[in-house]
Amino acid sequence: MTSISSRAIDESLSMAHTDTTWVDRSAYPFESHCVGLSAGAVHYVDEGPVDGGAATLLMLHGNPTWSFLYRHLIRGLRDEYRCIALDYLGFGLSEHPADFTYRPEDHAAVVEEFIEELGLEDVVLVVQDWGGPIGLSYAVEHPENVRGLVVMNTWMWPVNDDPHFARFSRLLGGRIGRELCERYDLFTRVIMPMGFADRSKFTKAAREQYRLANRGDRTGTGVFPQAIIGSQAWLSSLWQRREHLADIPTRLIWGMDDGAFRPAELRTFEGLFEDSSTVRLYGVGHYVQEEFGADLVPLVRDFVAEL
Repeated sequence: MTSISSRAIDESLSMAHTDTTWVDRSAYPFESHCVGLSAGAVHYVDEGPVDGGAATLLMLHGNPTWSFLYRHLIRGLRDEYRCIALDYLGFGLSEHPADFTYRPEDHAAVVEEFIEELGLEDVVLVVQDWGGPIGLSYAVEHPENVRGLVVMNTWMWPVNDDPHFARFSRLLGGRIGRELCERYDLFTRVIMPMGFADRSKFTKAAREQYRLANRGDRTGTGVFPQAIIGSQAWLSSLWQRREHLADIPTRLIWGMDDGAFRPAELRTFEGLFEDSSTVRLYGVGHYVQEEFGADLVPLVRDFVAEL
């Protein structure tokens, strides 16, 4: 494992072959780390106490975001908890391997290897968007190593028969939609802003960090929409084993004005978890971490403190 200081990151992240001079270090003032895994080099931040029994929070992003999405939570919680946020392969500051599939089930395998490589124990998974099925896949496989779950605007079951999701997947996951995502960055430029209930909360500076992170090879961003229905078998296998998650303490934090994941998906999760609490955020859309910002910190802190 290679640890890299923020001052030297643009020279030292050679494993990921990534130019990092564009990163706004005033908004994202974290020490960067890079670990070489079987599929490629994964960038992550690791802030807060490592020893002393502090809880470890592992934060997993979705499409087309990266660990920058969790900057408010990391800054607000690192005084008390170990906060780790990684970038999936093909996203943020991680490597873009030419031979990687970028399917969510393979991202999940990378996350599992990441947890094993870092020796993370008794983790609290913080998930949203594609981070949901990717992170909950680990919880299904290793419930004994998951201390709690913070779940925001996501899902983990097959949706092929739901026109709401199937239309979106066919539109953006088809040949033309995928080309628009990969060649013209449609997801970052158009779809992501549409996910905000209050677009004024999506500042120009933040938008630029997502746009710049998504330069060059956008294969990962293009694969995810198709996988909504293309990864049905994997999503079905997760849902069939959902009972492995049922007794994990969970806090559901839901942007109620999300056009993607609706109150119906929230109710499904509420019916799954036996030990859960729900915080409904009215006037907040899909990208809860960005739109609710630092106000999310006490909602997560209070939950982790109760575990």
